[in-house]
Amino acid sequence: WTEFKINRTRITGTLVLAVFTAVLGSLQFGYSLGVINAPQKVIEKHYARSLGVWSERMPGNSSDTGDSPDLGMHPDVTMYWSLSVAIFSIGGVLSSFLVGFVGDLRGRVRGMLVINVLAVVAGLLMGLCRSWKPHIMVISGRFIMGFYCGLTSGLVPMYIGEIAPKAYRGALGTLHQLAVVIGILISQVIGLEFILGNDDMWPLLLGLSGAPAVLQSLLLPLCPESPRYLYILLGKEQEARTSLLRLKGAYDPSEDMEEMKREKDEADREPRVSIFSLICSSTYRQQLTVALMMHFSQQFSGINAIFYYSTDIFERAGVSQPVYATIGVGAINTIFTLVSSEYSWMSYTSMSSIFLFVSFFEIGPGPIPWFIVAELFSQGPRPAAIALAGCCNWTCNFVIGMTFPYIQVWLDSYVFILFAALLLCFTVFTHLRVPETKGKSFEEIAAGFHKGRKKRQQSPTAATELQQLKTSTDA
Repeated sequence: WTEFKINRTRITGTLVLAVFTAVLGSLQFGYSLGVINAPQKVIEKHYARSLGVWSERMPGNSSDTGDSPDLGMHPDVTMYWSLSVAIFSIGGVLSSFLVGFVGDLRGRVRGMLVINVLAVVAGLLMGLCRSWKPHIMVISGRFIMGFYCGLTSGLVPMYIGEIAPKAYRGALGTLHQLAVVIGILISQVIGLEFILGNDDMWPLLLGLSGAPAVLQSLLLPLCPESPRYLYILLGKEQEARTSLLRLKGAYDPSEDMEEMKREKDEADREPRVSIFSLICSSTYRQQLTVALMMHFSQQFSGINAIFYYSTDIFERAGVSQPVYATIGVGAINTIFTLVSSEYSWMSYTSMSSIFLFVSFFEIGPGPIPWFIVAELFSQGPRPAAIALAGCCNWTCNFVIGMTFPYIQVWLDSYVFILFAALLLCFTVFTHLRVPETKGKSFEEIAAGFHKGRKKRQQSPTAATELQQLKTSTDA
């Protein structure tokens, strides 16, 4: 009983504060991801005015006769609107390669603190977009915010993975994705026309994207730095011990220090792993394949097709109030989708299926890819692996966002059968190749990959087995 009390893992107030503060960046990521969707028509109208293509006969005016073309049909408005949406992912792709550099330069905590400047600048650009040309201001703000989110989507899981107790690493790791979907939900709710998604308040709606960064900046100085960063990268053993005691309370940190010492010794024996070296290295090929495939499976599940185009999907399914159904998606966050049918009751089936789809997505494919990368790699290759995984995720995000409308035209109501087939392949891969990481140290996880590779390398071929059998028989 005494041994149990000494070794049991506790959730301390400092750990709660550190995790909560970190995932504020994830909340901001989710808000920025979903905020652009609801006020689309309002923003397009202001783009049209700024570009000089606005007409009083456009929809939404009192003089509208109902037979004028949609604002989005004007090629200039369409181009700038599409760029406003897509530029966010482009910023994320570019910055994802800098996650390791930013995290190692001054530490995980200071790294998150410094990049908050980007979020505040982006929020101000979008919030003040009416003071100049709205389309230029919004696009610039969205790019900077995407650049910020590409960094925070790597730094947050990295920091949480390094400070979380082994027993709670998986549970705490899911909070990154939970905060993302809460951010999406918040943006959908306050983006309703009678709240902020209207002609007067939409700049404030976009500008609030930077609000969580202000709160996070106030709280980050209270958070301890990652013990792994302090000890393994900087060699500051006493500071790492102090950080462990702040995070875990009064306990004997000898076991954790010994684990980090072994990881540091291993990291010191191997050269610093760059992104290029990681791609070319056979040592980490299995871990890298698993990490990238997990992010492929997240994006090619079709989840962001729902988040980006759910209103259109619900309209095709015959839902009378698609904007509220979209909020339902954000609230439940699901997986398995059916779209339109000629039967009226199928609209409810479609909506229920999307809710169910997002629910299961948030149990597995949503949160796990973000934190499993930090679990699969030791300290040396971890920043490069997180950067590659982040780039993979953002690139796939961009591909889905750009191609889904064309796939929907091609496959019509059967569009999600394609994603179902892909998910089946990813399920088989996960069953065969993804290891269980719960309750295991970073060393044990890496050793499992090395053991499997060594076993395959040493396993005799069929011809060798036949020769051995023949020799045995002759003897």
